[in-house]
Amino acid sequence: MLSGGLRIGFGLLAAAALAGCTSVPDFKTVSLQLPSEAALNTDASKAAERENARILAGYGGLYDSPKLQRLIEKTVARLVAASERPDLAYKVIVLNSPAINAFALPNGYIYVTRGLVSLANDEAELASVLAHEMGHVIARHAAIREEQARQAAVVAHVVTDVLDDPSAGALALAKSKLTLANFSRAQEMEADGIGVGMSARAGFDPYGAARFLGAMQRNAELKAGKNGSDPRALDFLSSHPATAERVKNVIANAKQYGAAGARDSNDYLDALDGSVYGEDPSEGLVRGRRFVHGKLGFTFTGPKGFTLDNTAQAVLGLKDGGNEALRLDVVSVPPEQTLGAYLSSGWIEHVNAASVQETTINGFPAATATASGDSWSFRLYVIRYGSDVYRFIFATKQRSIESDTAFRESVQSFRRMSLEEAAKVQPLHLAIATVRPGDTAVKLARRMAVPDHALETFRVLNGLAPDEALQPGRKVKLVME
Repeated sequence: MLSGGLRIGFGLLAAAALAGCTSVPDFKTVSLQLPSEAALNTDASKAAERENARILAGYGGLYDSPKLQRLIEKTVARLVAASERPDLAYKVIVLNSPAINAFALPNGYIYVTRGLVSLANDEAELASVLAHEMGHVIARHAAIREEQARQAAVVAHVVTDVLDDPSAGALALAKSKLTLANFSRAQEMEADGIGVGMSARAGFDPYGAARFLGAMQRNAELKAGKNGSDPRALDFLSSHPATAERVKNVIANAKQYGAAGARDSNDYLDALDGSVYGEDPSEGLVRGRRFVHGKLGFTFTGPKGFTLDNTAQAVLGLKDGGNEALRLDVVSVPPEQTLGAYLSSGWIEHVNAASVQETTINGFPAATATASGDSWSFRLYVIRYGSDVYRFIFATKQRSIESDTAFRESVQSFRRMSLEEAAKVQPLHLAIATVRPGDTAVKLARRMAVPDHALETFRVLNGLAPDEALQPGRKVKLVME
């Protein structure tokens, strides 16, 4: 986070919508000039290169772990040999992101985040995700979606330029969107079926997909409990929803291949030993209520009762109960523009012009103001730090002297760190431990460097049911400093 100019927007989550249709309504006959196959291949290659660059930029670049890379490539090689298309080549890229996500490009590039790899507990669970993404490539789902989007553009053109009845045009587009949404769910089911079969034929436990879907859902619910957001709009689940129907589908597919196989997780966990967990220091780290950015050399502490979340767009914070929130992001402001003028420049609506005040915060030029919305009241601060301007947006549903004081104390904690202090900023990592007689989940969770929900995090990270006991000799993941 905080690596460049960012858009303002106070939503804690963002959702992307696809629109399209499967056929062109017969309002008018439309003729299309189809490009040559060579032109299509060239365009597809360029599009894949652009998408690859965008993904790397958005997910922290490559994660360099030879152990994990070897393990994943070995898993993919087994899956390819057992697939319907052993002639296809894949390139696996591990992304340096704590998000739980995976996706594939039509050219065979498969992306998995280190956060997803850390959540899995054996090779079968990882194989289920890789096989699912390979299933999308084999079934050419991306190419089909591109065709749907192209046809949607044609429909939009017809509706705009031909139809006289706006309500009929709106109805046509609504039906088009619904058709593509249903087809996308069908794509997920198809990729699941291909993936389960591929995993089973490769010798992996076919029930790994069901286990990992459950793990992702529990992880999303844990995150929702921390920040009050919708668990169904997080990470992998935002584009790969773990509906009950989908879980039943993968279990039904797995039953075709017999009983669950052995779960030998030792080699997999050994490959995870020492892996970075959570945020990378170059993107800033959350430690309880404190945010630390060693690379940029600053820190601040959120108000009491707040839980901070470091996202790719901003540092977000939410107070227990959800009635107060904060956002910190960074923008470029011309040196000749005063910070007071910037607050009044329209980047956020309904600023009270009379409240704009120039000030300093720990020696840095700053300005503050208030703003109001339909349901929220805002206290704004902007701080010029180096060549950038950092924006604090504090929001409350019921403004009071106490909330203003808490917000002021939080922004006053923004300061530059010494070089020695910045050098000590290190990421958390996974340590693999062997359960000894007498060890319990509660006991082991106390050893973890997790300030909130340590026990729940330990259980989710190790695939443990709420009342499941640990067996001596089992290897488990611990989050350590």
